[in-house]
Amino acid sequence: MFDSEGVVSLNHATVVRTITAATAATLLLAATSPVTAASTRSAAIGDVQQAMDALAKTPGVVGAISGAYVDGKPAGQGSAGSRLLDGKGGRIPAGSRFRIGSQSKQMVATVLLQLVDEGKLGLDDKLGDLLPEVAADGLVERAGEITVRQLIQHTSGIPDWFRRGTSTAPAFDVFDFTTYYRPIDIVKMTRGWPRTGEPGEKFAYSNTNYTLIGMIIEKVTGHTLADALKRRVFRPLGMTRTYQLTKPPEGIKGPHGHGYYPDSTGTLRDVHRFNASYGNGAGGVVSTTHDVSAFQRAFTQGKLLPPSLQQVLTQPPAGGGGQQGSGLCGGRLKGNMPGGSAPGLTALTFASADGRLQFAMSVTLKTADTHSVIPAMIKAVEAVLCPATQR
Repeated sequence: MFDSEGVVSLNHATVVRTITAATAATLLLAATSPVTAASTRSAAIGDVQQAMDALAKTPGVVGAISGAYVDGKPAGQGSAGSRLLDGKGGRIPAGSRFRIGSQSKQMVATVLLQLVDEGKLGLDDKLGDLLPEVAADGLVERAGEITVRQLIQHTSGIPDWFRRGTSTAPAFDVFDFTTYYRPIDIVKMTRGWPRTGEPGEKFAYSNTNYTLIGMIIEKVTGHTLADALKRRVFRPLGMTRTYQLTKPPEGIKGPHGHGYYPDSTGTLRDVHRFNASYGNGAGGVVSTTHDVSAFQRAFTQGKLLPPSLQQVLTQPPAGGGGQQGSGLCGGRLKGNMPGGSAPGLTALTFASADGRLQFAMSVTLKTADTHSVIPAMIKAVEAVLCPATQR
């Protein structure tokens, strides 16, 4: 449901290139990037509403919402476009819920790393030992060699259930909103597909890694992934409007933006009820700009993990997965910008390196092509966070 848990730069061109590597059909996580300097500026936040008005004019966009936060306090909200297709339904409430896509992976990995910190499993533990059921009959090839660290960092070589080989089309029926698949059923979809490399050899993004991580969390804790996230992340951080989707046809609670995706005839169909089966571990979290910013603030400020374990997520894995960049706004603003993209939506959250500043955004779409949308979103980020450079 997302793209890269590996490290990416916040250089404008690299961010665009990384996020667009997964099209709107991709469940994407453009992962956090390491930074070396504090970045929060004292300058005023730009006009959030104006930035959303401009973004909503981008071809393919139905609606857009965003929220800026400084030291946990609101610094501006915006909503533009419409809640439904063709200008219907009014504007999306700026504080409404939305699917965050692969930004969920960072939260799921945080739970797993907390369990590592508690000594309940280790980074070098083998997948085959933790989940013998996926090692049986070669369901996951090389399961006896693949480590927890490799799953987190996408260096396991396990093929991605979202797409087979070089195909850019979803490997499942985007419009099946009701069929429930267990996590192991999702993993079985990749049986016999070619591996992307040797265990630990190189970075190769795969949603299957995080489906397996979700299964590990449930086995180790004895709780569902949704409950583990609530206990360990959502509740402690006051993310009261955030939850993990579990089974279809569960969707987004309350008024929210609807995204659309073309079927085989080119007809746009409402996909706001994306099948929750595929989100388990890989991207099933529903949140708000306030709540996802609260998570990024706590994560960036080191309140969720000790430094050595946080680095498992923020440092480039063996074989790449990203590169250092010069930052946004002419290099003046450094930080993390995880993103998520799925049929009908793209979302991202910027968090400054010191954790004081966040800007979260959700865009609903009516296209399968995000090549014009992603640059427009980055432009909106810079218009809000670096208004002086946009004049």
